[in-house]
Amino acid sequence: MNKKIVLMVINMNIGGTEKALLNMIPALRQKGFDITILMLERDGGFLNAIPKDVEIELIGNYETFKQDLQDPPVRTILRHFKSGKVLKAFNIFTIHAITKLTKERSLFYKYLLKDVPEYKNQYDIAVAYAGPMELISYFIAYKVNAGKKIQWVHFDINQIGFNANYASKIFNFFDRIFVVSDEGRGKLVDRVPSLSEKTAVFPNVISQQLIEQQADAGEGYNDDDFKGIRILTVGRLSLEKGQDIAIKALAKLKNEGFDVKWYCVGKGGMGEKYKQMAEKLHVKDHFIFLGETPNPYHYMKHCDIYVQPSRHEGYCITLAEAKALHKPIVSTNFTGAKEQIEHDQTGLIVNGDETSIAQAVKKLINKPALRETFSSNLANEMVYNESDIKKMHELL
Repeated sequence: MNKKIVLMVINMNIGGTEKALLNMIPALRQKGFDITILMLERDGGFLNAIPKDVEIELIGNYETFKQDLQDPPVRTILRHFKSGKVLKAFNIFTIHAITKLTKERSLFYKYLLKDVPEYKNQYDIAVAYAGPMELISYFIAYKVNAGKKIQWVHFDINQIGFNANYASKIFNFFDRIFVVSDEGRGKLVDRVPSLSEKTAVFPNVISQQLIEQQADAGEGYNDDDFKGIRILTVGRLSLEKGQDIAIKALAKLKNEGFDVKWYCVGKGGMGEKYKQMAEKLHVKDHFIFLGETPNPYHYMKHCDIYVQPSRHEGYCITLAEAKALHKPIVSTNFTGAKEQIEHDQTGLIVNGDETSIAQAVKKLINKPALRETFSSNLANEMVYNESDIKKMHELL
């Protein structure tokens, strides 16, 4: 009989965590797992990419408390008070007062999930995959029946408002904790030393074969008459991904007379602000917003330089994908970057400011032989693929 595994996420938005999950599915099936993806909401651009033999479940009632979860406490309390739900407003006020004193939010999540029954199915393994997200950790810990429980950490905990006090308690419900980079694991253990023995590194998995197939399936850029240097960045349009730094770096390059276009794949809450910034810096015709796509690989294949300007990451899967297509890379020095790129051998790792990024891009533009060297070195480097899931299978 196959083992049953459930992996919990928020939704299937187009992002690195969700893509890493999709990349794991084929290998998990090969290892004999029956897979269920448990979501808070059935949504996202990757939803249709889930194989048909994978079960999709929803926890139920999420819409009834989603706003309470996302809004600041004061706004939540005032909203309920103004709508006549005085008792609810008082309860939430009391709970937040207690959690502020104790620095531990389990009581808040217990209240939010009070009408959500314990999940009905029994699993061999339950994974809080979209993590660390406190609600998902709580749900897997308290609402799911499983022989073994796994917590996944995808992000730089020092950059996301990580509550070490909460983690030191809730993570005790988990048998193993996987962190996607060595540097990320070090930061977690520094903050919560008691977790050291149960914490292991497991980088996000990619499929080089699938990336190459999808790169060949795309149509590439629309402005095929452009003869200059194409630069590409892929990621959600948000502050942590650093597209604003990229726009400023492009302005420097254009001011120095470089014939470049910088293409940006992704969407997000900062989109309009970034477009306004590009116009203000007079690069709106050269910083091209391509929007969101589940297949950015044809853009990667045909770019000259890939730039990852992120302020912070856990394990940057788009960087790994650019490597798989042997692209010359410029990356900021976020958590895990040095585990993916060897400076001056397979790419350039720089400080997270527009001057450093612009200088690195200029170096690659002015030295085509260096771009070729990076590409050649990447072609000879081992890339993670589905077979690496055996490491996780052994750790489980």
